[in-house]
Amino acid sequence: MEDHRKTETIQYERALLAGVNLGNDEDEFLRSMEELKNLAKACNMEPVAVVTQHLDHTNKALYLGTGKVQEVKEAAQVLAADVVVFDNALTPSQLSNLQRELDKPVLDRTTLILDIFATRARTREAKLQVESARLKYLLPRLVGMHEALTRQGGTSGSMSSRGAGEKKLELDRRRIEKRIAQLGHELKEVSAEREVQRKKRQAARIPFVALVGYTNAGKSTIMNAMVDKYVGDEKKKVLEKDMLFATLDTTVRQICTGNNQDFLLSDTVGFIHNLPHGLVKAFHATLEEIQNADLLLQVVNVSDPHHKEQMQTTQEILTELHAADLPMITVYNQADRCDQPVDYPKRAGEHKIFMCAKQESSLELLVQMILEQVYEDYVQAQFLIPYADGEVTSYFMEQAQVEESAYEENGTRIRVRCHKADREKFKKYLTD
Repeated sequence: MEDHRKTETIQYERALLAGVNLGNDEDEFLRSMEELKNLAKACNMEPVAVVTQHLDHTNKALYLGTGKVQEVKEAAQVLAADVVVFDNALTPSQLSNLQRELDKPVLDRTTLILDIFATRARTREAKLQVESARLKYLLPRLVGMHEALTRQGGTSGSMSSRGAGEKKLELDRRRIEKRIAQLGHELKEVSAEREVQRKKRQAARIPFVALVGYTNAGKSTIMNAMVDKYVGDEKKKVLEKDMLFATLDTTVRQICTGNNQDFLLSDTVGFIHNLPHGLVKAFHATLEEIQNADLLLQVVNVSDPHHKEQMQTTQEILTELHAADLPMITVYNQADRCDQPVDYPKRAGEHKIFMCAKQESSLELLVQMILEQVYEDYVQAQFLIPYADGEVTSYFMEQAQVEESAYEENGTRIRVRCHKADREKFKKYLTD
């Protein structure tokens, strides 16, 4: 197990990338390989070459054809590659066989993403989620890691009769299974804490808005722009970088637009093509925040020629999270970088907007569209509240959008936009 840990934690400088096109659209395959290159860069690697092959089906033992494996080995030697990275998930036996044939550390797409997540995790919850996903992915691959260790025969089945390698394998497996169980328990506690926070938000009736979308589409840029304009606290900003998965931890900020029209804005982990199912499952406690949102903002890098395919990936993951039917505004961001001129800021139908996150007028239009949606259950009402019931007046001052107020002989007269439920709750004070 120690050797495997060393392989995962080394900061590789030079990476040879390899992929197999199994009859997919050529453009889609090339896009996936380009994404692999960006993932490698996000993992502090320098891609030195790309080797590809077209097959009807992968080689069960080596993933690639035997001749192509030799080509990869020679290229890795000539280019002094430190590691070979494959575009798809490798089976435990493929991983073991390739490492033996290539005489180089081998990573697959899933391991690469897990490494990035491990590096970026900052909060306790994110660290627990990443560790759980890594260990679950590691568990079935232990056999290949211990292949080089000596083993002696033994037929009784007891630990004492097994070889050193087999004993170590069993001990490692038990230790990992125990840790996975412990992580699962801790994550349940975190999930329970989130549920308490969620109920408090719902009781306060502050709308919850979640940023979702492909990684590096501009979600963090939008979050920071809103924090700049409506919060004014530099410490509340999140990491913003032109890199895949620059932001991993979920962040929630209260956006104060004035007149009690606040909303909570959540920045979630970005999606990506072929996002490992294990990661979606591991981050379910975080991503379930999306399920409870009043509104989703699907951020799209409209300047990316493949943005439609990225939107499809986002939709597929939202479906997996049972969040595909939630109210949504599609935010076509980075309109200023399109090859063909795009008019912005501009509404594109009721629930779409072309914008640039760094432009103030774009941000204002987006916030206007958000408020229209999250406060659509608010109605106008006028109340006359006796001075003896001053707590009701205070409630409306804190929870509603007060348009006018006046002190009269019989009490406080206020005209507000309030939630339908509040209008019904305090209907005895209504004057219209």
